[in-house]
Amino acid sequence: MSIEIANESGVDVDETSIVAAARFALDKMEVSPLAELSVLCVTLDVMEDLHQRWMDLPGPTDVMAFPMDELDSSRRPDAPDASPALLGDIVLCPAFAKDQAKAAGHGLLDELHLLTVHGVLHLLGYDHAEPAEEREMFGLQKRILGEFQAAVAALDARDAQRNVDDRVLGVAGLDTPAPGETP
Repeated sequence: MSIEIANESGVDVDETSIVAAARFALDKMEVSPLAELSVLCVTLDVMEDLHQRWMDLPGPTDVMAFPMDELDSSRRPDAPDASPALLGDIVLCPAFAKDQAKAAGHGLLDELHLLTVHGVLHLLGYDHAEPAEEREMFGLQKRILGEFQAAVAALDARDAQRNVDDRVLGVAGLDTPAPGETP
């Protein structure tokens, strides 16, 4: 799966983590590993211009998704036997997301993960214009995001344990190479 990210927002964000959230969501939705996605982080001014131009709505927003025109919108890419596709672009606005994160009581990166998953679902044909669509989309979003957060927490715990193990081995003198081994 090819996921490109560009940060033109002027806000320092963990790009690797955002790509990981997108990849996790695409994997959970069983999108072809040959699919391509682009993520772009932009300034408030750029997002405001996109929001006005494409949605005819004033002011900036947090996330916008631009599916590729050649994608058959009547058949979601997560459907069985989906062929490789250029999914499209997710545009995030970290400056806008900062205020949302604060209001929600979590960090900016958590908000960007949520918005990334939201954008992926939009690219796959999900919407939230109608109540039934909203329940389906937000239910999927919550499940995927929860599973992603659990996976990240498990990796962090494993890495922390490895660090403890390495220190214990060092104190015990077991971290030195045997004669003839390269350190």
